Amino acid sequence: MRGYQSSIRQKITFVYYGTVAIVVGLSLFTFLELRFLEKKIMFGEVISEFFDTTLEVRRFEKNFFLYAKQDDYRENARYVEKARELLEKNLEGLCTIVQPERISSLSNALARYSDLMREYAIAYPDEERPTPGAGSAQRRIEKTILEGKIREAGKHIITVAEEISKTERKSLQSILYKSQRMLVLSIFSLSLLALLIGQVLSRMVVRPLKSLEGSMRQIAEGRFEKVSINSHDREIVSLTTAFNKMLKELEVRQRHLVQSEKLASLGTLLSGVAHELNNPLSNISSSCQILMEELEEADREYKRELLSQIDEQTDRARNIVRSLLEFSREKEFKKETLPLKSLFEETLRFVKGQVPTKISVTLDIPEDIAIFADKQRIQQAFLNLVKNAIEAVADEGEVIIRAKKHRAVDKTEETAEIFNHMKYRGKCTLEGDTVDIEIRDTGLGIPPEILHRVFDPFFTTKDVGKGSGLGLFIVHEIIEEHDGCIAVESERGKGTTFFISLPLKSE
Repeated sequence: MRGYQSSIRQKITFVYYGTVAIVVGLSLFTFLELRFLEKKIMFGEVISEFFDTTLEVRRFEKNFFLYAKQDDYRENARYVEKARELLEKNLEGLCTIVQPERISSLSNALARYSDLMREYAIAYPDEERPTPGAGSAQRRIEKTILEGKIREAGKHIITVAEEISKTERKSLQSILYKSQRMLVLSIFSLSLLALLIGQVLSRMVVRPLKSLEGSMRQIAEGRFEKVSINSHDREIVSLTTAFNKMLKELEVRQRHLVQSEKLASLGTLLSGVAHELNNPLSNISSSCQILMEELEEADREYKRELLSQIDEQTDRARNIVRSLLEFSREKEFKKETLPLKSLFEETLRFVKGQVPTKISVTLDIPEDIAIFADKQRIQQAFLNLVKNAIEAVADEGEVIIRAKKHRAVDKTEETAEIFNHMKYRGKCTLEGDTVDIEIRDTGLGIPPEILHRVFDPFFTTKDVGKGSGLGLFIVHEIIEEHDGCIAVESERGKGTTFFISLPLKSE
């Protein structure tokens, strides 16, 4: 039974619904907080109204004491009644602001205040004027005492009402501050959540896709390296598997293309091979005719010399045919130690018949240089480069092939800078001991705008039917197979130089 495998879709769905739940939760909490704040504001209006009512009570009380008009008393009584109604209707809410004892004290104070005002209004009606005498003085004293009690009760009512109003304002201010903090916290939390979701999505989707994009870029450049992405998500694993399957198929197709390209080259090589075979066959034919003519007359040593020439030229022809067969036959990749000069000499024999008389091919390779390579594959790479160089020269010019050993200890910063400037492509690091090969022609050169594309598959500047665009691509692949690298440098009107760096075979 296969183990459970995660999915990007499931993760994104989970993150989506989780985010929605958090946003809805925060929105609901904010809504409830606003509703609570709305109720507190409305209750604050009730408190303000109660406080304003008590102020009106005291104002009409003062007017009644000054002018002794019943209208002022009636307004005073009306406002007292209104204050008592507000107190009774909002008793539960008021108890949450101040202690219930204070509310009870306020209610008793309003009742006592109402009784004292009623007593005062009855005892001292309007239009009554105090008369001189002892009784009048006693009455004034009693009136003053009653007024004092009323003022004291009114003051107590105002004090408690103001205390309730201040407490409510502080409570409302505290709730506002709390709401502000909650709003800031919500914004911060949502921002943090958005960053977290971005990081999660980046790790789940963006990074694997970026890695896949980088692998695709390498494939586009012709480097068929296995795609490896650190992800266990089903979609990414499926994509990786599909791309690796595609790469495997491309590698098979590429091998077929290499073989096809090689076989296609055979047609152009046959003229050179025919020219090479013509010389030993002519020598064999001449020696045979002489031997047949002088079979009876010639001495024994002369006959042995003619037969020796025939044998030598036969070996030469057989070697030419063997080289051609080895080049054309498809066989398993196998490295061996190859003398580089002999390898190029054999390769040049394949194209000797195609070199115009005004084009000289110079070989400057020391005898002691050897490479560790698959002969058939590396010879195909050299053959493609030499053929391209000859074609680039066209009518008259020169093709120069050089090689030298390059020890790591001899590589200076200046040398490394030259290597970096030429932008080698392949697997070599240019840090160890190498064999550096240079194939230069004096042709027209490659335009700078297309120079960086010469190793791309199917890229060619030749007319339709005259080139597949795979030659240099295959060269690059073969050099990379041998853990080497290749670079190109060209200047219009002065020619092109291909540089190949291969690991030096340890002695």
